[in-house]
Amino acid sequence: MNGKNFLSKDETKCLFEQLSKVTNVKTGTKFTLEEVKNFTEQIQKINKLKQEKDALILAHYYCSPKILFGVADFCGDSYALAKKAKEAKQKNIIFCGVTFMAETAKILNPTKKVILPPMTAGCSLADGIKAEEVLNLRKKYPKAKVLCYINSSAAVKAVCDTCVTSSNVFKIAENTKEDQIIFVPDLYMAKNIENYLKSKNIKKEIIAAGATCCVHDKFTLTQLNEIKIKYPQAKIIAHPECLPEICVAADFVGSTAGMIKFVKESKADTFAVLSEWGLINMLEANNPNKTFLQCGRICASMKRNNLENIQTVLENLESLNSIKIDEELAKKAEKAINNMFKEAEK
Repeated sequence: MNGKNFLSKDETKCLFEQLSKVTNVKTGTKFTLEEVKNFTEQIQKINKLKQEKDALILAHYYCSPKILFGVADFCGDSYALAKKAKEAKQKNIIFCGVTFMAETAKILNPTKKVILPPMTAGCSLADGIKAEEVLNLRKKYPKAKVLCYINSSAAVKAVCDTCVTSSNVFKIAENTKEDQIIFVPDLYMAKNIENYLKSKNIKKEIIAAGATCCVHDKFTLTQLNEIKIKYPQAKIIAHPECLPEICVAADFVGSTAGMIKFVKESKADTFAVLSEWGLINMLEANNPNKTFLQCGRICASMKRNNLENIQTVLENLESLNSIKIDEELAKKAEKAINNMFKEAEK
């Protein structure tokens, strides 16, 4: 699935075997052989270039299936990508994601060149909180532990105690000794943390600030109930960035990696995935005998990563500006990220 450098005479067939299982969100149908033939040559060029330029291509699951199955050396959610970035051996990292992800890769690899193919790609969560707001909250609640979702800027990470992802946020919050937790920037995830702690009879005050995910906040309880009526056999799975009432009503709530594991292990054959279409494409490819309802949403920023700008980056790698982060700020942000790795493993 990852790191495809096998494109030879059988390249079209190999790629088609993967893409024929997934839905092309533009057409609503599975990829055809003719569609795959149209971009096979470009994928071959990219895979050749990344070897020549000593480049590692990391891709978030929300990217297009052309990237996920054609050129990515590793695909994952935010937590897995942060770990993989830290382990990178190549001198160049092409990060197919959004700005905060590329920043995280640079923080963990200060000597490597990290480039985001679209150059800039925003995130409603990362854009929804500033470092000054966090510092003001710290003054107001001096005894609180400050957790920041990985979907935040390097500047915000630098003024927080521990970074978290959707894979480990509930565990880290549960194990936090402090009675107060400042959580930024996902307002819905903060409420879902609060509900989780209550279900465990753990008394902690959650102080939230920030914004919501412009993909996951579009799913509604009405939509969920309609799915239940129309497809009573379907398992409904949701990301913790969704509305709290969605998470209460869903059959499973978890990170991207958690949802992949749930579907793989479930005996159910029909699923409604309340998340981004790229994840659904990955689930389709990995579970060809299961049905996934077409209820996904599109992250426009993630889809700004494409084969064209990846190829352009690789062809002009030496002359392009890479991600830059102030050294002192990067060290502070790295501390919060490393605290995440330590606390998640407890």
